[in-house]
Amino acid sequence: MKHQWQQYQDILNAVVKPALGCTEPICAAYASAVAASMLTSKPESISVKVSDNLYKNSMGVFVPGTGKIGLAIAAAVGAIGGDAGAGLEVLAAIEPAQVEAAQALIDAGKVCVNRTKTDEFIYCHVTMKSGNDVASVEISGGHTQIIEKTLNGEIVFAKEVSGTCSTAGICDGVDISIQGIYAYATQVNFEDIRFILESAELNTKLAAEGLKNEYGLQVGRTIEKSIQAGFMSADFSNTILMQTAAASDARMGGASLPAMSNYGSGNQGIAATLPVVITAKHYQANDESLARALIMSHLGAIYIKSYYPPLSAFCGNTVTSAAAAMAMVYLGGGSYLQSCFAIQNVLSDCSGMVCDGAKSTCAMKVKTSTGSAVNAFMLAIQSTSAHDQGIVAQDVEHTIRNIGQLVTQGMVSTDTTIIDIMSA
Repeated sequence: MKHQWQQYQDILNAVVKPALGCTEPICAAYASAVAASMLTSKPESISVKVSDNLYKNSMGVFVPGTGKIGLAIAAAVGAIGGDAGAGLEVLAAIEPAQVEAAQALIDAGKVCVNRTKTDEFIYCHVTMKSGNDVASVEISGGHTQIIEKTLNGEIVFAKEVSGTCSTAGICDGVDISIQGIYAYATQVNFEDIRFILESAELNTKLAAEGLKNEYGLQVGRTIEKSIQAGFMSADFSNTILMQTAAASDARMGGASLPAMSNYGSGNQGIAATLPVVITAKHYQANDESLARALIMSHLGAIYIKSYYPPLSAFCGNTVTSAAAAMAMVYLGGGSYLQSCFAIQNVLSDCSGMVCDGAKSTCAMKVKTSTGSAVNAFMLAIQSTSAHDQGIVAQDVEHTIRNIGQLVTQGMVSTDTTIIDIMSA
C-alpha cells in the first residue's frame, strides 16, 4: 500500500471506533475505571474535573445501562463496574446492582464534579480515594488518551503530549485532501478497507433499536408513524431521515448498543454511515462499493473536522453530512467533481447549526444535517453547486479552510456564551 494511503488508514483506525454511549461522559467513566483498577478496595470518594466542553456535552445525555444523566453517574458506575481495558466500551458489562451502588455513592455526597480551566477541549482528571490509597488519572487531547496516572502521589505512568488539541492535529503532516481521499477510496484494495463495513453493521443495529423502543424525542419513530399514517411517504429521503434520526435517538437515550463513532462522536459516526448505507441499498451496490463510499464519508468528515477543535460551538454533523453527501454521489454514479459539489452544497446550507451539548435534541440536528445531505446529493448529481457565496468559496478546499476559520476564530465567544447559559 502507498505510504500516503497507509497514513489514511492509520487515521481511520485511530478515530473511527465503536463507542457505547456519548463519548464525553464515557471519558469520565473510562478515567474512573482505570483509577479504580489501581486500587485494592472499592472507591470511597471520587473527584472529577473536566474541561468546559466536556462538561457541556455531558449535562443532558443518558449514560448507557443506567437510565441516568450526567458525569457523576458516569464516573461512579465506571469506578464500580467499568472495564478499564474496554476503552470507549467501558460500560458494556455493567449490572443494575452496580448502578445502585454508584447512585448510593452519589447520594452520600462522595462524588464531586467540577469544571476546570484548561486549554484542552477534551480533558478529564479523576482522583479516587480508598482507605489510605489515592489514585488519579488524567486524560487530555482524546477521550481515552491517558497522559498521567498516579498512586499515592507517585507517578506510575506518564505520556508526553506536545501542544494542545492533539485529536484536532490528527491530519498534521499528512498529504490529505478531498481529491486524495477520493482517489484512496476508489482505488485502494478492497480487502484493505473491508473493516469499515463494521460501521454499517453497528449503526444499522442502533437504528433498529431506536425504531423499536422509546428513546429521547423519538424523532425516528415519529417519522415512521407519520409514514404509516400517510402524512409522509416511504421514499428514499424519508427512509434516510427516519433511520438516521432513530439511531441518534437510541444513542442519546442511553441504549446499551455501541455506535461506530467518528472523531469521538457517535452521532457523527451515525451521520457518516446510515445515509450512505441506505443509498447503497437503493442502488443495489455490493459490499465493495459500500465500503469505498463509507471510506469517503468517514475519512472526508475527519479531514474537514481536522481544521477546527474537536469540541466547539459548531455542530460537527454539518461537515460529517457534507462528507456523506460526497459518498452518496459516488454511489449514484456521479463524478469526482459532482462529489465536490455535494460537499459545497451541504456547507452552504446548515453551517450555522450550533452545538449546545449532547442530549436528545441531537437527533433533530442529525436529521437536519442528513436532510441537507440528501438535498445536496440530488443537486450535485444534476451538476448544481453552491460557490462564491458567503463562506462557500469557488473550490471545496478553500471552503473547508473557511469553515475551519469560522469555528476556530469566529465561534469562541459563542461557545463560552452557550456554556454560560447552560451552567446558569
